[in-house]
Amino acid sequence: MTPEPGYRRGGDQIVPRPEGWHPGPPAPWASGAAPSLAEVLAVVPEFDQPLVPAFTEARHSAVLLTLTDGPAGPEVLLTRRSWELRHHRGEISFPGGRMDPGETPTDTALREAHEEVGLEPAAVEVRGELTHLNTVVSRSYIVPKVATVAERLELAGRTMEVDRVLWLPLAELTRPDTYRTEVWPMGPTARTLHFFHLDDETIWGATARILVDLLERVTGVSDPTPRR
Repeated sequence: MTPEPGYRRGGDQIVPRPEGWHPGPPAPWASGAAPSLAEVLAVVPEFDQPLVPAFTEARHSAVLLTLTDGPAGPEVLLTRRSWELRHHRGEISFPGGRMDPGETPTDTALREAHEEVGLEPAAVEVRGELTHLNTVVSRSYIVPKVATVAERLELAGRTMEVDRVLWLPLAELTRPDTYRTEVWPMGPTARTLHFFHLDDETIWGATARILVDLLERVTGVSDPTPRR
């Protein structure tokens, strides 16, 4: 996909833009902000929030936002979904998936991270969680669990769903040529979508919304856009 002039190229992710979309507001944080890992963890709520989906038929899910210290500050673990998949192909995401019966969100996030990229649960320290998300299209209710590992582990995809694993410095997300928003008309209302254009990938959808939540907490700003 090709973003507006002045932004990095991004990747080849397929973004189903509706007619009538237009650019949204700029980043609410200062460009180039590079928080430390301690600053990030200081704003992550440690308590488990109640599971309150917006619709009764919601499919409960959990993802693992794993952080570690790198040469350029905190880095986050991300995966790219295979281009061979039917849905969300080529999209950047956190390890995670549907909750099995009897599982807690932490159980699910750790299990999925181990199954998808080989991240051993014993190497992970769960620190808390971010705002829960309701996704309209997939009817999912997502709990983002935040965790740390002591070092930058060499991981690789272990299932057909994952074709790339990457550690991304958070500082990359606050570069002035990376973050942008779009306003999409959705029936009688409109929604603001978030995009991070990297050199070779584009982060958008639920993953981008979770990263925006984290960056807003770290930088002390707030976004009035509902987390739907």
